Amino acid sequence: MKKTANLLVLPGDGIGKEVMLHGLHVLDKASKIFGFELSIEEDVIHGEAWKKFGTFCRDQTVITAKNADGVLVGAVGQISDETLPHSSNPEENDGLMRLRKELDVFVGLRPTVVSPHLLDELPYRAEISKGVDIIVLREMCGGVMFAEPRGIEVLSDVQKRGYDTTSYTTYEVERLAKVGFDLARRRKNHVVSVDKSNVMESGVLWREVVKQISEDFPDVELEHMYADNCSYQLAVNPGQFDVIISDNLFGDIISDQLGSLAGSLGMLPSASLPFFPKHGHPCSVGIFEPVHGSAPDIYGKNIANPVGMILSVALFIEYGLGGIEESNIIRKAVEKTFSKGIKTIDIGGNASSEKVTASILEEMSFEG
Repeated sequence: MKKTANLLVLPGDGIGKEVMLHGLHVLDKASKIFGFELSIEEDVIHGEAWKKFGTFCRDQTVITAKNADGVLVGAVGQISDETLPHSSNPEENDGLMRLRKELDVFVGLRPTVVSPHLLDELPYRAEISKGVDIIVLREMCGGVMFAEPRGIEVLSDVQKRGYDTTSYTTYEVERLAKVGFDLARRRKNHVVSVDKSNVMESGVLWREVVKQISEDFPDVELEHMYADNCSYQLAVNPGQFDVIISDNLFGDIISDQLGSLAGSLGMLPSASLPFFPKHGHPCSVGIFEPVHGSAPDIYGKNIANPVGMILSVALFIEYGLGGIEESNIIRKAVEKTFSKGIKTIDIGGNASSEKVTASILEEMSFEG
């Protein structure tokens, strides 16, 4: 495990600022018990950056991120400002989108593990959700969110046409597919590749390339699913899934759907990486953030679920520093907290954000 951690911290907007504090408490304790030196530089992004600098992501923020061991992000959200510019370039409208693209963090790891201590709080029957452990591998830097052409065309005084392009190259699909198969080899050797090749040409290429890459991984079972069927199967039989690989748009939708399996979007962490490191080796310049948004309706109430942020810290320790066992100690501390009935309101409890974090800190130890 790497013994120095130079981090850029971007709390973001709304509850992002709250959950980041809880994540940093856990990170600070982790640095002490796992023995790594922690250095933190804090900056602003998206709404806070717009208010302070008139831009969603400064050039200096990108430079700092490229020189960091990792970037922690809280959450970014909608900004109520009528003077906001709108560009057909998504990187000019969203600070986090720009950061992802600039760092080329195409490997979007979004794990969902159902806690046995939350089975009674889920919208699924226990026999459906019990034991679910899925990683969605979302392509983060291409597809419909970045491809050109895109825009809004004025057709007449009363008509406009909005258009976007879904586009992938062989290279973009290849590099994600290879990560998916490598990841599956560390798990259950099963990959489901998601596309809409029945109606989309980009999906035809996606399926063709994934199938070609699978030939180099004969020990890994590959299954193809249309995105709509995958969504249905996740609702009725999620236990069949292990690793799901998907493009940017479908991966975004599917990973949010998995929030219901975990109990809440507040439970889900993510890691966006520029490459997939060897097991136990560090990967610098990744972005680690909870899946949830800025939730302005609960900001300032001390009820936001800090677990997605705390588990994102665990992902940083696992992938950013190469600390496999160390990251699992944090996950076990979360489970022990749930076993004591200490939960925020979104997952059926009444504990404050502070109480949940305090319990996790108390449960963290070398013994796990």
